Amino acid sequence: MSGNAHDETREKIALGTSLSGEQQALVRAHLYECEECRKYAEATSSVIRTLRSMPIAADARLVRATQMRVRFHASRLRETRERMWLVGMACLGVGLSATLTVPFLWRLFAWMGERAGVSAPIWQTGFMFFFIAPALLVGLLLLARGSDFVNNRERSR
Repeated sequence: MSGNAHDETREKIALGTSLSGEQQALVRAHLYECEECRKYAEATSSVIRTLRSMPIAADARLVRATQMRVRFHASRLRETRERMWLVGMACLGVGLSATLTVPFLWRLFAWMGERAGVSAPIWQTGFMFFFIAPALLVGLLLLARGSDFVNNRERSR
């Protein structure tokens, strides 16, 4: 057997139970033939059994601090999920209102363009600005609020 096969088998032994059935069969076959790797596997399993048998006690302060952090992150995840639900509902509302109002606004702009004697490209540009400007304004406000939120969060650390 080549040294590479020994190294591969030792790596697979280190992975333990996370091996596929085929990989476990290859390891067993190699261990049947190779006494050196068989001793390595026995030593590894002995170390693992010893480590698993050792009781591990955490300090009460560590447990409290960990619980506090987990609760904090859970509350932040809950808040984020609620916020995303509200954003989703707002997007749905905006999409529905836009779908219902765009044809009427288009006709209104066309009518106003005819009444004012304005050419079609000009009133169409006005319509596009009227239609896109609120989204741009809200986007800029949210961007400014988001960067302000991030800056305040960094300062509080």
